[in-house]
Amino acid sequence: MGVVIESSVWEPSSSVYIFIFLSCFLSLSLLPYYLSKHAPTKSPSFSDHPTSSSPSLRFQRHFLLVYSLASVLEGLWSVYGELELVYYGISKEEMVSFLCIGFGAALFVGSFLGLLSDIIGQKKMCLVFCILHLIVGIWKRSTSGPSFWVANVLLFLATSIFSFSFETWAVVEHDKQGHRQDSLNETFWLMTFFESASWIGSQVIGNWLVGTNNLEKGIASPSTAAILLAIVGIICISRDYNGTPQTMTIKDYRVSFYACILGDRRIWLLACSQACIHFSILVFWILWAPTLVADGREVYLGLIYPCLLGARMLGSSMFPWLISASLRTEDCLVYAFIVQGLLLSIIAYDYQEIGVLVTQFSLFHVCTGLILPSLARLRTMYVPNELRGGMMSLSLAPANAAILFILMQRGYYRTIENATMIAFAAIGLFMAAGCMHVLKRWGKQPYQNWHKL
Repeated sequence: MGVVIESSVWEPSSSVYIFIFLSCFLSLSLLPYYLSKHAPTKSPSFSDHPTSSSPSLRFQRHFLLVYSLASVLEGLWSVYGELELVYYGISKEEMVSFLCIGFGAALFVGSFLGLLSDIIGQKKMCLVFCILHLIVGIWKRSTSGPSFWVANVLLFLATSIFSFSFETWAVVEHDKQGHRQDSLNETFWLMTFFESASWIGSQVIGNWLVGTNNLEKGIASPSTAAILLAIVGIICISRDYNGTPQTMTIKDYRVSFYACILGDRRIWLLACSQACIHFSILVFWILWAPTLVADGREVYLGLIYPCLLGARMLGSSMFPWLISASLRTEDCLVYAFIVQGLLLSIIAYDYQEIGVLVTQFSLFHVCTGLILPSLARLRTMYVPNELRGGMMSLSLAPANAAILFILMQRGYYRTIENATMIAFAAIGLFMAAGCMHVLKRWGKQPYQNWHKL
């Protein structure tokens, strides 16, 4: 008599999605009520702006639309990019090479694009982002066997631009039009919220276009979608575009950058924290799938992906609550970084069931959703607008260098394990917590900046 071994594939319960959705809905719906009870001392909610701020709302809506399109472009390649490589017969060793080439381009070229953005204007750099995606889409659509080396370099450069250009554009426009600081804070957390939602949408679009029963015919469909989205993004950014006047020469910019950025220890702490969180996020997205499927475990990764992004949305919706409660941003970041570091430490050195791992991954992303707008708020306090892009792009250089190093050690020399990479990310998060603690001691007193409040 034969023995039948039944194998089950783990997938999250539908109640998880319902819980995340309801939590985000309640967080956003109860916030105006909470702020109305504390109106004398708290900032108004994003739904309570007076009619005089309608230009602010118009720009915010236009910007979030463009940012959502850009986020879908970023998410579309990340969702089906690995499937595309497998379809064309790319081996794992070649995939590692592509990653190394991409991070090398982000390190040696992308690190300086922020400096260029400050000089030529943020809108132009956002246009370059869409143009790069348009070129990659046309390249992959028009060639039967596209050169993934070229496409990978362009995509990594586009990702580098995405990491700083849109935020800088939003800050410069808010300041130029004289909007209130609370409006800018809203834009920060809405960016994280819409970015996460757009990545979920890109997964839906990618799965629908590729299809499971007609892979050979549909493998190029996401490239067509990327072309259309890039064209729409170019049109939206170019609408009523009148250019950005150059406010300083390259020599003046270099002098200002040395004096205001490299000469300020507080900005060094901010840059270190940004590099640490960027490094930990990169490590997570490289290793989350191998960690879940370790020891031959079967998992529906496509169902866990939106769960993680939903947790990120939930974390971003917590940001306005903390701001309205008049908590110091540095204190919130210290605790968030410590929680993330502890989570990654447990993941690195303790074998766990899939459900426990997914819970820890979700908590990690809740903290990420809170950290990203909080760091953006601190940059607004300490970094001059005209130097913001350069500061942000250079702050990511150490993270890209570290990722490139560990990928080479892991992919080529096999000298480190996945658990060691996760442990490095945890150490980085603890370092970021220390930077925030020191920044609080060195921070501005009173707790203000030079922008309009």
